[in-house]
Amino acid sequence: MAITAAKPQRQRLWFRTLQNIHLWTGLILCLPLVMLGITGSILVLEDELRDLTGDRPTYALEAGAAKPISAILAAAKGAAPTGTQPGFVTLPDEPGKPVTVRLTAARPPGGERGAPQGGPGQQPGAQTPPQAAPQGPMGVLLIDPVSLAVVGSQTPGDGFLRTVHMLHANFLIRDRSGREIIGWLGVAMLALGVSGLIIWWPRPGRWKAAFTVKAGARGVRLHRDLHGAVGIWSLVIFMVVSFSGVYLAFPQTLGDGVSAIFPARDLRAQVSVEPVKGAKPLDVDQVVELAVNVLPGATLRSVSPPARPNQAYRVGLAPAGHSHGAPMATVFVDPWAARVVEIRDPVRYSLGETLLAWQRPLHAGEGLGALWKWLVFLSGVLPPLFAVTGTAMWWLKRKARKAKDAERAAALAGAAAAE
Repeated sequence: MAITAAKPQRQRLWFRTLQNIHLWTGLILCLPLVMLGITGSILVLEDELRDLTGDRPTYALEAGAAKPISAILAAAKGAAPTGTQPGFVTLPDEPGKPVTVRLTAARPPGGERGAPQGGPGQQPGAQTPPQAAPQGPMGVLLIDPVSLAVVGSQTPGDGFLRTVHMLHANFLIRDRSGREIIGWLGVAMLALGVSGLIIWWPRPGRWKAAFTVKAGARGVRLHRDLHGAVGIWSLVIFMVVSFSGVYLAFPQTLGDGVSAIFPARDLRAQVSVEPVKGAKPLDVDQVVELAVNVLPGATLRSVSPPARPNQAYRVGLAPAGHSHGAPMATVFVDPWAARVVEIRDPVRYSLGETLLAWQRPLHAGEGLGALWKWLVFLSGVLPPLFAVTGTAMWWLKRKARKAKDAERAAALAGAAAAE
């Protein structure tokens, strides 16, 4: 019985198939993947770019004690364009900056999200006819927390960087399909990362060379060495940023997957409360006071009034020593029962909850200092580099193969003529 030697890995059918999948996925999707990388890098350094171009606005704000949240909401409601109302309120993380009030589509009377007093504006049992309204943010108002003057505004689509953000987040497609396209491009990046690692995996005795670019390398060898060496050194950051991007596009699906392995609550979920007929709910200032008291030393960062009477207030608090961009604590307050109904504190998160809570900061280059920010920035340069080196390898090999075929054909023609 004859013994057939096993084929080297690079001659096996599955390996060649994987190489072809990796090659053609990269070639077909190189332009949108390059777009994702470049726009991502721009957004990571958005603040620095605004400083460099002088695009960062400055505000002449009054000195003094900030007004309560109820007054800020009332000022925002008075300045909101027709058809909109104040929603999510974000307080500045340093002095000299205005309060940001996100506007949402106005709801029918009785279900206002941002009533000036901060409480649900509808008594239980009241009926309002269904009314279609646009969903999502409708713009932003910037308000001086001391004078309550509107010092700036922004509508969706304003400015170059806003366009870059929309391109990176949803391909400029405002419905859900745009975000899904971006999510599937992220899946393609993950697939390219995994398949690239398998293809790169060196043979015994070649490990040192696999991590470097050979001195004096040219042509296909140069592009192959660059593609492989840069890919392996950057693989971890590339996979982390790609996975977090997929999570942001498909949070429910990936959240369920993570929770199946590491039990975790849905940290994005709203908390329901029971409206009390005839009772007067707490106003927003009372809600804030209640929330701040449960986490001593924490700083108020955001307030989200309920969209409906059966929802709790959502109050964001930054614990002492909090790093910019890191997950914050969230306190849910029942305005009808005047009590805190849930606290989501990163200090007490399970492993699964910690993994999920960190996905957005990891993707944005936040929460872990300047080093992480620059690593995430550099990860956006990887798709262009991989596109150039990968396409160059394919083109040069194709060119060499055509030249060899032409030589073979000429040799055969010469042999036939000589006969």
